[in-house]
Amino acid sequence: MKAIVVTDQAAGTAGMTLVERPEPQAAINDVVVQVHASGFVPTELAWPSTWTDRRDRDRTPSIPGHELAGVVTALGYGTTGLSVGQRVFGLADWYRDGTLAQYIAIEARNLAPLPGDVDFTVGASLPISGLTAWQGLFEHGRLRPGQSVLAHGAAGAVGSMVTQLAREAGAYVIGTGRAADRQAALDFGATEFIDLDNDTLEDAGKIDLVFDVIGGDIGKRSAGMVRAGGTLVSVVGPVEARPANGLAVDFVVESDRAQLSEIVQRVRDGRLRTNIGNVSTLDDAIAAFNPTERRKGKTIIRVRP
Repeated sequence: MKAIVVTDQAAGTAGMTLVERPEPQAAINDVVVQVHASGFVPTELAWPSTWTDRRDRDRTPSIPGHELAGVVTALGYGTTGLSVGQRVFGLADWYRDGTLAQYIAIEARNLAPLPGDVDFTVGASLPISGLTAWQGLFEHGRLRPGQSVLAHGAAGAVGSMVTQLAREAGAYVIGTGRAADRQAALDFGATEFIDLDNDTLEDAGKIDLVFDVIGGDIGKRSAGMVRAGGTLVSVVGPVEARPANGLAVDFVVESDRAQLSEIVQRVRDGRLRTNIGNVSTLDDAIAAFNPTERRKGKTIIRVRP
């Protein structure tokens, strides 16, 4: 099969190569999925799990990419809940070969059924962004109706999901980003928008839940904006500053079949809009991951035409 592999951490996305690899076999509780579409997060090339296994042993050449939508082609011993020929989508294990390939072996529990009226490209765009937003808001942030949410990067892949899900849950959403992102953030459901280059962040006042996808100075300043009893949720690693009278939570997204099903149902009935930018083929994926200009939305690789 065709697959993209990485062997040199210092090279970044420029170090990706398209190669021929053996098709994977399904272990116990695995399924093999013919990948139709794949998502990729550039930061994963900085994750230790891309380069080493759980015992810190080198596992290169490794196949990156962790989001997928496709069709089940084989079942491992003891695998239940899925069937050959079924359309699925989900989030692959961080420490195993990923989704930038024509086939993947993946634990069945990491997949959810993909309804027939949802395109594979849309399905592949949902797992990381959707689950990150869902878990940050509802599991870690314990969001309740009527609360205020500060959604950093509100026009980005994760931020746009945060904005939409928070708004649907009855929150008052303030989005942030660059000036060019203002209209997109408002279209996704933010009531207000803060231009991080030209506006004063602190003018937003006290916030019940800050969802931080930026970190650094913005993350530190955001901690001071959390209302007593509120929460700062971060997906960029351990927080550098904590709210004086609130909680700070940093987390790594996990696959969850029930949550994936909730997310895709909202896409089906129009309550949730995915944020897809460039769609490329596997043959052209490396160029797509090294764009010459800033691109909006999530890049999706259409592995199978």
